[in-house]
Amino acid sequence: MQRFVLPILLLCCIQIGQAQGYYFGLKGGLTIGTQQWQSLDRDPLFRYHGIAFVESIAEENSFGLFAQAGFHEKGSAIRNRLFRNSLNGGFFRAPTYQFIFRNASLTLGAKQKFDLGTSNSKWFYLLGIRGDYTLNTNLGEFREFIERNPAFAIFPIDEPEFINEINYGVTVGGGVEFPFTEFIGLVLEFTLNPDFSFQYVQPAIPNVQDPFTGTNRTIPERQIRNLTLEVTVGFRFLRKVEYID
Repeated sequence: MQRFVLPILLLCCIQIGQAQGYYFGLKGGLTIGTQQWQSLDRDPLFRYHGIAFVESIAEENSFGLFAQAGFHEKGSAIRNRLFRNSLNGGFFRAPTYQFIFRNASLTLGAKQKFDLGTSNSKWFYLLGIRGDYTLNTNLGEFREFIERNPAFAIFPIDEPEFINEINYGVTVGGGVEFPFTEFIGLVLEFTLNPDFSFQYVQPAIPNVQDPFTGTNRTIPERQIRNLTLEVTVGFRFLRKVEYID
């Protein structure tokens, strides 16, 4: 699926550019990331995102197309967890650990707008398909820590073959547009962004010594999938094209 995203996105941009004009702008905000792990419950990761976008002019609230490219930090965290000390059997409260995947995203979709009261403002919902490319991660920060503390082998490992560079999913959400003038406006948006593919796939690892019991065990296969909630605010500008006979 991912090999079709870029060509479709380019066709969308061409169609938007050939219309009677288009909106474009920049937006960004808070990203709340979660991940599904088999071995340990995750806490949300609070990071950020930034997006450049272009969209067609929808006459009389008809469906319009949009395309956008952005930078998104996704992942999960561990906060306020008690771990057992393998040396003395006691417990200690670990600091916050953040597992960050920095992704560049391309999204193609459609928006449906509706009048908001008697003002010129509009509310909308949107649906898009999305392709992500993983630029880098912070997993390398934990490599030495895991080697010194085998109990933390439950953390994902910084191995390139385990990290999927290409991922795909959908973006669904809605928001409100507040025009300042005919050519400048503010947009407030809320989106849910589930991935269909796995960001991280680690096969089962046999013969790993358990630091608590001293026996060998197998770490089961780990598959990690991203899900984010994004709160976005930005400015949109109108480029109006007028044809003169």
